[in-house]
Amino acid sequence: MAERKVVELDVRPTLEAGGEPFEEIMGAVKSLGPSDVFVLHATFNPIPLLRVMERKGYVNEPEQVEKGHWVIRFWKENES
Repeated sequence: MAERKVVELDVRPTLEAGGEPFEEIMGAVKSLGPSDVFVLHATFNPIPLLRVMERKGYVNEPEQVEKGHWVIRFWKENES
């Protein structure tokens, strides 16, 4: 079984500066291997992104850790 690598990206500074981090997020997603976990830090729960990632085959687990800080974990379920 392949080892799960964790790729973490914090887009809160981009969002707080009024930027749009979608391309940065998709760049990180492109680098993921089939068993990797993507951990995204954002200022809100990005529902549209969750839908995009679901279409790409990812399961997600959003968690609000404090006001203005969400951690969303993405991974692909084992295909057996």
